[in-house]
Amino acid sequence: MTYRPLDPRDTMILFADLQAGIIELSKTNDLARIRRSVGALAKLAALFEIPVIVTTAPAEGGAKVTPEIAVALGDLPQQVRTTTDAFEHAQTRDAILRCGRKILLIAGVATEIIVQHSALSGAAAGMTVQVVVDACGGLLSRTEDAALNRMVQSGIVTTSVVSVAGQLAGDFTQAKGSQALGVLYEAVSA
Repeated sequence: MTYRPLDPRDTMILFADLQAGIIELSKTNDLARIRRSVGALAKLAALFEIPVIVTTAPAEGGAKVTPEIAVALGDLPQQVRTTTDAFEHAQTRDAILRCGRKILLIAGVATEIIVQHSALSGAAAGMTVQVVVDACGGLLSRTEDAALNRMVQSGIVTTSVVSVAGQLAGDFTQAKGSQALGVLYEAVSA
Protein backbone atom coordinates (compact mmCIF):
# COMPACT_ATOMS: atom_id res chain seq x y z
CA MET A 1 0.00 0.00 0.00
CA THR A 2 1.14 3.52 -0.67
CA TYR A 3 -0.03 6.55 1.24
CA ARG A 4 0.21 10.22 0.48
CA PRO A 5 -1.63 12.90 2.43
CA LEU A 6 -4.22 14.91 0.56
CA ASP A 7 -2.76 17.57 -1.69
CA PRO A 8 -5.15 20.54 -1.83
CA ARG A 9 -3.86 21.35 -5.34
CA ASP A 10 -5.22 18.02 -6.58
CA THR A 11 -8.39 17.77 -4.45
CA MET A 12 -11.97 18.91 -4.93
CA ILE A 13 -15.19 18.50 -2.93
CA LEU A 14 -18.67 17.48 -4.02
CA PHE A 15 -21.49 18.51 -1.67
CA ALA A 16 -24.48 16.41 -2.73
CA ASP A 17 -28.13 16.93 -1.76
CA LEU A 18 -27.30 18.75 1.46
CA GLN A 19 -30.59 20.59 1.17
CA ALA A 20 -33.82 21.10 3.07
CA GLY A 21 -36.15 18.15 2.60
CA ILE A 22 -33.31 15.67 2.07
CA ILE A 23 -30.67 16.36 4.73
CA GLU A 24 -33.27 15.72 7.45
CA LEU A 25 -33.80 12.18 6.14
CA SER A 26 -30.53 11.01 7.68
CA LYS A 27 -31.13 8.32 10.28
CA THR A 28 -27.49 7.31 10.70
CA ASN A 29 -25.89 10.63 11.52
CA ASP A 30 -27.33 13.37 13.67
CA LEU A 31 -28.39 16.46 11.67
CA ALA A 32 -26.30 18.77 13.87
CA ARG A 33 -23.23 16.53 13.33
CA ILE A 34 -23.73 16.53 9.55
CA ARG A 35 -24.04 20.32 9.48
CA ARG A 36 -21.00 20.80 11.72
CA SER A 37 -18.93 18.42 9.56
CA VAL A 38 -20.11 20.00 6.30
CA GLY A 39 -19.29 23.44 7.72
CA ALA A 40 -15.80 22.27 8.69
CA LEU A 41 -15.23 20.77 5.25
CA ALA A 42 -16.37 24.03 3.63
CA LYS A 43 -13.99 26.01 5.87
CA LEU A 44 -11.13 23.73 4.84
CA ALA A 45 -12.06 24.24 1.19
CA ALA A 46 -11.91 28.01 1.69
CA LEU A 47 -8.62 27.86 3.61
CA PHE A 48 -6.84 25.66 1.06
CA GLU A 49 -8.61 27.04 -2.04
CA ILE A 50 -10.13 23.66 -2.89
CA PRO A 51 -12.79 23.81 -5.61
CA VAL A 52 -16.31 22.85 -4.54
CA ILE A 53 -19.30 21.67 -6.56
CA VAL A 54 -22.75 21.83 -4.95
CA THR A 55 -25.28 19.52 -6.52
CA THR A 56 -28.94 19.36 -5.56
CA ALA A 57 -32.12 17.55 -6.43
CA PRO A 58 -34.92 19.66 -7.89
CA ALA A 59 -37.03 21.38 -5.23
CA GLU A 60 -40.08 23.58 -5.47
CA GLY A 61 -38.89 27.18 -5.28
CA GLY A 62 -35.25 26.05 -5.59
CA ALA A 63 -33.15 23.96 -3.24
CA LYS A 64 -32.28 25.49 0.12
CA VAL A 65 -28.74 24.24 0.71
CA THR A 66 -27.53 23.88 4.30
CA PRO A 67 -26.25 27.36 5.22
CA GLU A 68 -22.91 26.16 6.58
CA ILE A 69 -21.57 25.93 3.03
CA ALA A 70 -22.40 29.55 2.18
CA VAL A 71 -21.05 30.81 5.51
CA ALA A 72 -17.60 29.50 4.58
CA LEU A 73 -17.65 29.84 0.79
CA GLY A 74 -20.35 32.34 -0.12
CA ASP A 75 -23.24 31.48 -2.39
CA LEU A 76 -22.10 28.88 -4.89
CA PRO A 77 -23.95 27.89 -8.04
CA GLN A 78 -26.05 24.76 -7.70
CA GLN A 79 -25.90 21.96 -10.21
CA VAL A 80 -29.55 20.82 -10.18
CA ARG A 81 -29.69 17.20 -11.34
CA THR A 82 -32.49 14.83 -12.17
CA THR A 83 -30.33 11.74 -11.62
CA THR A 84 -29.18 9.81 -8.56
CA ASP A 85 -25.57 10.09 -9.72
CA ALA A 86 -23.70 13.36 -10.24
CA PHE A 87 -21.75 11.79 -13.10
CA GLU A 88 -24.92 10.77 -14.94
CA HIS A 89 -25.98 14.43 -15.17
CA ALA A 90 -23.96 16.04 -17.96
CA GLN A 91 -23.65 19.55 -16.48
CA THR A 92 -22.64 18.26 -13.03
CA ARG A 93 -20.19 15.73 -14.46
CA ASP A 94 -18.67 18.40 -16.70
CA ALA A 95 -18.35 20.83 -13.77
CA ILE A 96 -16.52 18.15 -11.76
CA LEU A 97 -14.20 17.20 -14.60
CA ARG A 98 -13.51 20.86 -15.52
CA CYS A 99 -11.86 21.29 -12.12
CA GLY A 100 -9.09 19.00 -13.36
CA ARG A 101 -8.52 17.50 -9.93
CA LYS A 102 -7.75 13.81 -9.36
CA ILE A 103 -9.04 13.46 -5.79
CA LEU A 104 -12.77 13.79 -5.13
CA LEU A 105 -14.10 14.14 -1.58
CA ILE A 106 -17.84 13.54 -1.31
CA ALA A 107 -20.24 14.65 1.43
CA GLY A 108 -24.00 14.27 1.20
CA VAL A 109 -27.31 12.64 1.97
CA ALA A 110 -28.18 9.90 1.30
CA THR A 111 -25.08 7.73 1.48
CA GLU A 112 -26.94 4.90 -0.24
CA ILE A 113 -28.03 7.03 -3.19
CA ILE A 114 -26.25 10.17 -4.42
CA VAL A 115 -23.07 9.58 -2.41
CA GLN A 116 -22.64 5.93 -3.40
CA HIS A 117 -23.57 6.33 -7.07
CA SER A 118 -21.39 9.43 -7.53
CA ALA A 119 -18.47 7.79 -5.72
CA LEU A 120 -18.63 4.67 -7.88
CA SER A 121 -18.89 6.72 -11.07
CA GLY A 122 -16.07 9.03 -10.00
CA ALA A 123 -13.83 6.03 -9.36
CA ALA A 124 -14.84 4.52 -12.71
CA ALA A 125 -13.84 7.84 -14.33
CA GLY A 126 -10.34 7.45 -12.88
CA MET A 127 -10.64 9.72 -9.85
CA THR A 128 -9.44 8.80 -6.38
CA VAL A 129 -12.64 9.07 -4.35
CA GLN A 130 -12.98 9.53 -0.61
CA VAL A 131 -16.34 9.61 1.17
CA VAL A 132 -16.31 11.88 4.23
CA VAL A 133 -18.57 9.77 6.45
CA ASP A 134 -19.23 12.29 9.21
CA ALA A 135 -20.47 14.72 6.54
CA CYS A 136 -22.87 12.10 5.17
CA GLY A 137 -26.11 10.57 6.32
CA GLY A 138 -27.86 7.36 5.43
CA LEU A 139 -31.51 6.37 5.36
CA LEU A 140 -31.04 3.20 7.46
CA SER A 141 -27.94 1.84 9.16
CA ARG A 142 -28.25 -1.50 7.35
CA THR A 143 -28.51 0.06 3.89
CA GLU A 144 -25.80 2.62 4.60
CA ASP A 145 -23.48 -0.17 5.77
CA ALA A 146 -24.15 -2.05 2.53
CA ALA A 147 -23.39 1.07 0.48
CA LEU A 148 -20.17 1.82 2.39
CA ASN A 149 -19.06 -1.82 2.04
CA ARG A 150 -19.75 -1.75 -1.70
CA MET A 151 -17.77 1.46 -2.09
CA VAL A 152 -14.79 0.21 -0.06
CA GLN A 153 -14.76 -3.05 -2.03
CA SER A 154 -14.61 -0.90 -5.17
CA GLY A 155 -11.51 0.97 -3.94
CA ILE A 156 -13.20 4.04 -2.52
CA VAL A 157 -11.77 5.32 0.75
CA THR A 158 -13.94 6.22 3.71
CA THR A 159 -12.57 9.10 5.74
CA SER A 160 -13.64 11.82 8.17
CA VAL A 161 -13.41 15.57 8.46
CA VAL A 162 -10.85 15.07 11.24
CA SER A 163 -8.65 12.99 8.94
CA VAL A 164 -9.07 15.43 6.04
CA ALA A 165 -8.16 18.39 8.28
CA GLY A 166 -5.16 16.56 9.71
CA GLN A 167 -3.85 15.65 6.26
CA LEU A 168 -4.32 19.16 4.89
CA ALA A 169 -2.76 20.73 7.99
CA GLY A 170 0.63 19.23 7.24
CA ASP A 171 3.03 21.29 9.33
CA PHE A 172 0.81 22.80 12.00
CA THR A 173 3.49 25.32 12.96
CA GLN A 174 2.65 27.06 9.66
CA ALA A 175 -0.33 29.45 9.46
CA LYS A 176 -2.59 27.27 7.28
CA GLY A 177 -1.69 24.15 9.23
CA SER A 178 -2.57 25.84 12.49
CA GLN A 179 -5.85 27.14 11.04
CA ALA A 180 -6.72 23.64 9.76
CA LEU A 181 -6.21 22.24 13.25
CA GLY A 182 -8.46 24.99 14.57
CA VAL A 183 -11.19 23.84 12.15
CA LEU A 184 -10.60 20.26 13.30
CA TYR A 185 -10.94 21.15 16.99
CA GLU A 186 -14.00 23.27 16.35
CA ALA A 187 -15.65 20.39 14.48
CA VAL A 188 -15.15 17.88 17.27
CA SER A 189 -15.67 20.11 20.30
CA ALA A 190 -19.26 21.14 19.65
